[in-house]
Amino acid sequence: MYEFLAVALITILAVVSPGADFAVVTRNSYLYGRKIGIFTAFGIAVGVLLHVFYTLCAMIFIVSYLSYLLHIIKYCGAAYLIYIGYKTFMQLPIKETCPDGVLTILQAFKQGFLTNAFNPKTTLFVLSTYTQIVSIETPKFVLIVYGLFMSLAHFIWFSIVALVFSILLLRKKMLAQQVLMNRVIGLILCILGVLLVVLQINY
Repeated sequence: MYEFLAVALITILAVVSPGADFAVVTRNSYLYGRKIGIFTAFGIAVGVLLHVFYTLCAMIFIVSYLSYLLHIIKYCGAAYLIYIGYKTFMQLPIKETCPDGVLTILQAFKQGFLTNAFNPKTTLFVLSTYTQIVSIETPKFVLIVYGLFMSLAHFIWFSIVALVFSILLLRKKMLAQQVLMNRVIGLILCILGVLLVVLQINY
């Protein structure tokens, strides 16, 4: 019971802390509407399952070669964040009368998935949870349940974010300032990407 409470608490703190996932869901929700935002959240949740999957399948190998894995993830994540940031920064205004814009649900899912899959913050969160908090005697079934809980927590939180930022009144106000919003969100994503590179070089 204490183990689950520890996992739950750390998961909630990790989920609600602002980062690239939050920025992408916010962007897609206010630009393209609620459905696109929720599918972005769904992509993030599936991305979490990817981290859980490789952690459970190769925990000993990952711990042994963690530094190499993080190097690769950080560079890929940095490149993707800078790419999404640049695209957001340069994006032309969309019409308010087109709630789903030009982004399909598959594209929204892919953006959410890739943003989370290449997010070293999620990598460290999942790895540290399974290697530092969860006992090696914990049954495999329980480990899988923990992973599903992490994924579900991400989906619920970012769906709430999508619902909030797609509220009609708030969305209208944000769309009225979408050029500025795109510049701010794009800049934040690019800065996050550059910071990952800088930290990686210094590391």
